[in-house]
Amino acid sequence: MPKISVEVPEELLSDLDAHVGEDGKFVNRSEAIRASIRKTLDLLDEIDDRQGRLDDEQ
Repeated sequence: MPKISVEVPEELLSDLDAHVGEDGKFVNRSEAIRASIRKTLDLLDEIDDRQGRLDDEQ
């Protein structure tokens, strides 16, 4: 799996960390970020589909 590096504002990192760990929804930051990216891309696909911008091949 490729690795990437991003700069994240402290406020977002704190919000993210609130959802990570034994009491959180995710086991680590990486999993939380991957889930967020997937959800965002799914939402963008739904918007593109409604706007008729998706290819039939997808």
